[in-house]
Amino acid sequence: MTEISNTDPASKGGWSQWTGDVSGAFADLGTFLPLVVGVLILGTYNASGLLVGFGVFAIATGLLYRRPVPVQPMKAIAALAITGAMTAPSVAASGVIIGLVLLVLGATGLINQLERIVPRTVLFGIQLALGLSLLLTSGTLAGSALWLGIGVLGLLGALQFTGLRTLGCLIVLAGAILWSLLSGEATLPDGAIGLYLPTLGGFEPTAFYDAFQTGVLPQLALTITNAVLLTAAISADYFPKDRQRISARHLALSSGGLNLLLAPFGAMPMCHGAGGLAAQYGQGARTGLAPVIFGSVCLLLGLFAGPNALAWLLLVPMPVVAALLAYAGFQLMSVRRLYQLRPGCAAIVGLTAIVGLFVNIAAGLLVGLLAELARSRLRGALTSAESSETP
Repeated sequence: MTEISNTDPASKGGWSQWTGDVSGAFADLGTFLPLVVGVLILGTYNASGLLVGFGVFAIATGLLYRRPVPVQPMKAIAALAITGAMTAPSVAASGVIIGLVLLVLGATGLINQLERIVPRTVLFGIQLALGLSLLLTSGTLAGSALWLGIGVLGLLGALQFTGLRTLGCLIVLAGAILWSLLSGEATLPDGAIGLYLPTLGGFEPTAFYDAFQTGVLPQLALTITNAVLLTAAISADYFPKDRQRISARHLALSSGGLNLLLAPFGAMPMCHGAGGLAAQYGQGARTGLAPVIFGSVCLLLGLFAGPNALAWLLLVPMPVVAALLAYAGFQLMSVRRLYQLRPGCAAIVGLTAIVGLFVNIAAGLLVGLLAELARSRLRGALTSAESSETP
């Protein structure tokens, strides 16, 4: 991953950069839509508070970082909510708790110490595990329409080799929605447009206990690695001149502060994400306009569609959602970098990825760190032995 090259259409500014930002704004829908739709279908979450939360978070992110730093639902908590393991109050409470933890990590500088502790090989292993996880999830989402999803993914990939590469995501989305409407697979929502403002909710002490016990602990490892450390590392590769602004410390502070502010109004716990950054960058997004556009759409849906927002979100066919998720997975995996690794580094990356994929990210992180420690000590012992044998 390197800084924008002169052969990249989006690097030339003007029309290509603008279309890249507009198209890239929706490149992360593969992560966003399944989780948000899954939560809203339950009927126990306020659509206005949830979508306004995404809108405010994304617009603030675009203005703050001025780059396509994405905003995503916290996956572990969203999955627990969808399966019924967490209630709406405990989901909101988890946003408050994680927000406080991230603020403490950022304000005290502890996140910088974690960043120094985790080697790039381990981060790349986690990156690879997350990319593979997105690919597997996309297959599940596509279901019986798997071949249609593969076809959409192929079209999206083919557009990358044409003059329309910075419009790829928009072409696929617009075409799929139009096809759904014309074929009768979907219809335009007929709910009345109104003004739906989020309301401030109360918290019971049991909600915080349930949140900490059920959702906070598994989510924290994923948030710290994927949404903070890995997002900062990939951003530094894409935008080297902005590494001080889009740092792990700043990502922790922005995620923490905005979750703490928005969770009491019914927003889902949110974070940044390496997969979303890779997907948006791959579609040509280069500035903060991408998250501002995405946030504005969420804000409009939350404020003026309210309970009817779900029907609007369901206009996007699931095979297209699956294709966008798979595209994000391929972008995140960065397969070309695997061929540049030395054998010792490749072993650490592979081990971390395998454990992260088949167990969980926290286990992958721990195993990767232990393997790197063992490799470092072995290398030190071999160096000492060679020195002692030298006359």
